[in-house]
Amino acid sequence: MNTHTYIYRYAVVTGANKGIGFEICNQLASIGITVIVTARDECRGLQAFDKLKQEFDLAMSHSDKVIFHHLDVVDPKSISSLANFIKIHFGKLDILVNNAGLLTENEELTEAILKTNYYGPKGLIKTLFPLLQFSSSPRIVNVSSTVGRLKYFPNGWPKEVVSDVENLTEEKIDKVVNGFFNDFKEGSLETKGWPLIVSAYSVSKAAININSNTGTLTSYEGAEPIVRLALLPDGSPSGLFFSRYEELSYNYFNCKIYQSAFAHGIKCIC
Repeated sequence: MNTHTYIYRYAVVTGANKGIGFEICNQLASIGITVIVTARDECRGLQAFDKLKQEFDLAMSHSDKVIFHHLDVVDPKSISSLANFIKIHFGKLDILVNNAGLLTENEELTEAILKTNYYGPKGLIKTLFPLLQFSSSPRIVNVSSTVGRLKYFPNGWPKEVVSDVENLTEEKIDKVVNGFFNDFKEGSLETKGWPLIVSAYSVSKAAININSNTGTLTSYEGAEPIVRLALLPDGSPSGLFFSRYEELSYNYFNCKIYQSAFAHGIKCIC
């Protein structure tokens, strides 16, 4: 691969302190892309950053291609801080990989799951959007989950709303996610047609359309198709969903929140 092509390209990877996120950073930096390693836990993020630097130093290449910046995707001030850093130091952003996510069956963390998996990435994209527009070949890759496929949703109002792809809007998606949280608080998930297994995770990943280190693939294998999507050439299709190398049918929540990204030439893939 011609690494010269990627010398002046810049990428942000969220949730990059371990697992797939860490390996995505490794693979992007190894071909010359400058990667901003981000993590909510600053201590763990710096440990990951140091590990990447050490690996590249040993290989005598690209040790200057990794940078750490703290990022909590649910904190608007943290997101703004990252955006200002990118603007001052690079003036643009070429690749955004939304990898950060939260998976737990602890019902007390339902609100945190929705914020981390849906509202957080949504806010991050909107804030970084102007910087992506300065790129000649911008990319957004959202690391999602097949758990978010609508075939796993019971029949009911939520599935009816999001199945109407032609008329789906960002506002309707927000209404569905907010409706889920309200029904959760009222204890009426089953009667209102929501999935009951890891329900908050399913709804949030369907809406944003994560790997919690419980999969059967190695980190390298998990990261490889994500990196491939991030490096798709100009003219490649946008707004698609993939399970590794296979394009899946359009039965996720439609990512209408990225409609403006498509219109401005930013490739957005889940």
